[in-house]
Amino acid sequence: MPLLGILNSFGQNQPNLAPPHPENKLAQRYEVDAKRMGVNINGEDALPRSREFKRIDSTYYVGWLFEGAYKYNHAADYLGFKNAIVPLERSLKLLERDYRNALSTRTANVLEYVPVYKLHIDYAINAQYLLNCYSNTEQPAKVIALMRRMLKWNFQRDYLDPYIYLAWTVHRYRFYGSDKYAFLKNTINDNEALAQRYLDSSLKRINRAKELNKTVFKPGYEKLDILNVYPYKAMLYSYSFVIDSAQYYYDLLKYAPLFPHNNYATFRTICGDFRTADKEYKKAINEEIWEKHLKEWAYYSSILEIYKAAPKTGIANMDDMIKASGSTPGFGWYNIALARCYLYDGNREEALKYIDKAAAFKELHIGTTLGQSHYDFSVQMLKLLEKEQAYQAQFFEHKNWWYNPKVMLDITNVKGEKYLQQFLIINQFAQNPERDRVIYKLFSTESTVSWDEVWTLISDFSTSYFLKKFQDQALKDNRKYVRKYFNYFVAKLLMKQGNFKEAALILNKILEGNETDVDYEKLFIARVYIAQAQCAAEQKDKSKQDDFLYKAYLLYPQLLPYTGMAVNLSLNCSGNVDTKIVDALKEYNINWVQGTTVPAANVNLIFSTTPKGKNLKYSVTDRNGNEIVITQSINYTHTEEVMKTLAYRLFNIGTKTNKAEAAPSGKAR
Repeated sequence: MPLLGILNSFGQNQPNLAPPHPENKLAQRYEVDAKRMGVNINGEDALPRSREFKRIDSTYYVGWLFEGAYKYNHAADYLGFKNAIVPLERSLKLLERDYRNALSTRTANVLEYVPVYKLHIDYAINAQYLLNCYSNTEQPAKVIALMRRMLKWNFQRDYLDPYIYLAWTVHRYRFYGSDKYAFLKNTINDNEALAQRYLDSSLKRINRAKELNKTVFKPGYEKLDILNVYPYKAMLYSYSFVIDSAQYYYDLLKYAPLFPHNNYATFRTICGDFRTADKEYKKAINEEIWEKHLKEWAYYSSILEIYKAAPKTGIANMDDMIKASGSTPGFGWYNIALARCYLYDGNREEALKYIDKAAAFKELHIGTTLGQSHYDFSVQMLKLLEKEQAYQAQFFEHKNWWYNPKVMLDITNVKGEKYLQQFLIINQFAQNPERDRVIYKLFSTESTVSWDEVWTLISDFSTSYFLKKFQDQALKDNRKYVRKYFNYFVAKLLMKQGNFKEAALILNKILEGNETDVDYEKLFIARVYIAQAQCAAEQKDKSKQDDFLYKAYLLYPQLLPYTGMAVNLSLNCSGNVDTKIVDALKEYNINWVQGTTVPAANVNLIFSTTPKGKNLKYSVTDRNGNEIVITQSINYTHTEEVMKTLAYRLFNIGTKTNKAEAAPSGKAR
């Protein structure tokens, strides 16, 4: 939730008229007013000044307001915001008690307005801090009551617009009903309509006030007030997938002093325009830089890095965010993002550490419409993704798994754990009224997982149900860059039904035309190639299977060990070859080939002996000699130490850098 922008329209030469203080408190309050001048209410000096102000006059709201502001600005958890509520509530009560007539003053005379102007501003500041505290401690009913309380004063200009925060709060809790919160309707659609009505009321209120304010404020002042409403109009339309209306309001906001880059980036993401989204998230870095809450641009940018086949970049970025934020709000979300990047980099062991950290952390959901249900769902989805990789890893690590009873038992156990995790999520999510528009819609403003994770969730359930759903979406969805994702899901579901011929036809059409950004949709393209290879395998077309797997390997090698398919690799060894390592590699589900007739990447191993032990340099190049896995080395003493590590390193898993991530960008579509 953005902080209040205080709009001083009088300039530097405003009349020096004092607020209408009570007669018996004039001296004390003039002294407080004088000492308050030049003191930053958000500065470190606010707390000692608040004590001084209260010593002069403890019944004056200013001292309590400064104390509340200080505690608010230093709060980083539930208890901190609860502590800030006490002085802020007292401040607001004293302000209303002593200045009732001033707060209710509406006048076209600037000389009458100036003495009450500062009181109106202070009321807005006080209410802003207080509503943030209520929101951050999950007390939405108090937010609603506070905003209605503001409306009763009928300020002639709203420095804090109550209707905006009425709309924001209704939207944030839209999936509940009136049985839980009396201020809500009983369906998501009705709540969204209510939020829109609040915003419409704000625009009407601003326009009605123009006649009264035309002699008080500078001409055109209302344009900025109106622009403050538009980000919320755009947000609601984005959530409801009314794409044209959302874009209309974002276009209008280009004339605003502060453009909502983060929200616009998320909007472009749901439109499948990841290139623009990436640029806008980078611009959003400077938005609310001092606010101690989740930086959505950081979390969602990490998913874009995965789409770009650059999970290592996402890992580095999330490491930086965690170090910078500490255990403040957002810490849990960054651990979720970091775990996801590790999973898409093929590193399950590291991912599990951060999944567990996120699950154990008590996240405080402030400054965002994302709540605990989104958080829990994201954690559970990553647990499922890890189980899926653990299951597929058994087939990669044991080429002849059916001859090994222990491996077969491990496969059965992991498969059972995976199904149990799927059932857990599905059963919990079945009660979520947002599932159709947030998860099954694939790209949504309130989704916190990738489209690829959604497939992992639904892949083993109700094939006919989801096939019909995604076929309808592929035909009806008005987002041209997103339709191909629904078609991909349709093809995958047809494959589940054994209809590989029809699935192959759909997959072959997906990448035709110019609706795929080759730089920002590498994950998608690689998944299509892998699906095409699976169809080719079922249709006994070995040539196409090899070609598609080779393309997928070049694009996103970390995915291949978890597909159940053997990619072609060509092995080239030199130096003092450790035959145990070479023999061990042949136990993995890799199809080792010789010659140039079969599309295969070239694995280069150089063995040597050093005074400290053995050394192995490795790299992987494509058929043209371009590096896929850059040259790196492993020092080892015993052969067993390096076998498994090397097998995964050949797929760029566990390596320090990724050559592909440093490659120059291609052309935008």
